[in-house]
Amino acid sequence: MITIAISSQKGGVGKTTVSINLAHAFARSGKRTLLVDADPQGSVGLSLTRQSRSLNGFYDAIADPQFPLEQLIVPTRLETLSLVPAGQCSDYDLDGGSTGVALHRVRKFFKMAEEQGYEVCIVDTAAGLFGVTADILSTCSAVIIPQQAEPLGIRSVPKMLESLTRMRVVNPQLKVLGVVMTMVQNRLPESLEAVQALRSLLPQNMVMRTVVPREDLFIRASAKGLPVGVMEEGAGVLAVFEKLRQETEGKLEADSVLP
Repeated sequence: MITIAISSQKGGVGKTTVSINLAHAFARSGKRTLLVDADPQGSVGLSLTRQSRSLNGFYDAIADPQFPLEQLIVPTRLETLSLVPAGQCSDYDLDGGSTGVALHRVRKFFKMAEEQGYEVCIVDTAAGLFGVTADILSTCSAVIIPQQAEPLGIRSVPKMLESLTRMRVVNPQLKVLGVVMTMVQNRLPESLEAVQALRSLLPQNMVMRTVVPREDLFIRASAKGLPVGVMEEGAGVLAVFEKLRQETEGKLEADSVLP
């Protein structure tokens, strides 16, 4: 099973949007896909099912490693796509550093998912590279970094990439697939300049070719509890995430973009 963490230094950059719609794209391609909400805010679950706050989920499995995975999985309208909500986070140390026990339990969770026959697991992580997010990155196959297309935001990206480089000491198999620019506004010069600035700042291939536009449709899709691609007017955005899926698969087959 390929496990892809969607991670960022801060919130509000489009992590959940990328997680939901990239998982939907993988599922549409025929791969059995598990979307895991590992953000204590539960944004994925709230976007796709309004009952998510009352459901058990990822953090219940981490708190109790004997919790059966089958009791955590929520099916979706697409047969190849399933969801594990965040669950109840109150008894878990969300802010502390990585521990051997926590890391072992995260690894066990992903192992159980693989045993269930899932081929791809997309994980929406909490912002920052500490606590549970660090444990996930210490375990997963790859990471994608969403970044909002605004001038101030891009300044934090090199620091995060340095942190991910250090993370690969713990997880040498971690592939840093690159930064995906989100909330890109083609009619706003400052937004396009931010994309170009990041491409100039980082090594070649570090910024993914596919960019995610800023669309009101994302808000409407969230209100309906749907991936944006299944909306009646969502064909254009569906094509964006299909391109992102293809680019992601290409990078998974190649070497990591970090040395």
